[in-house]
Amino acid sequence: QVQLVESGGGLVQAGGSLRLSCAASGRPLSSYVTMGWFRQAPGLEREFVAAITRSGYTEYLDSVQGRFTVSRDNAKNMVYLQMNSLKPEDTADYYCAASYVSSYRNGASYVYWGQGTQVTVSS
Repeated sequence: QVQLVESGGGLVQAGGSLRLSCAASGRPLSSYVTMGWFRQAPGLEREFVAAITRSGYTEYLDSVQGRFTVSRDNAKNMVYLQMNSLKPEDTADYYCAASYVSSYRNGASYVYWGQGTQVTVSS
């Protein structure tokens, strides 16, 4: 069955870095037009963070542009989110998601979701 599993979250000080990983199974990663990252902070709504298409096109939330980098390795069925210069406001549960269409920022476009990995950034 299709499964997405995130890893790499943890506790880091402001200004530090983390790399999140998303392992896809059940279908080849290359079968997904778009792979996205979303996050949800305690008490807040889910928001789009980053996405990458099968052809390598990327989009980012304005507040993470220049700090975060999304990438994918189809041969390893892995998606990554490199997070640098982390800020306390980046604290959230981060989710990996898969889509068959070229629509990046709308969560409703994604059909598969991981269970999330927690990122906590201390000041």
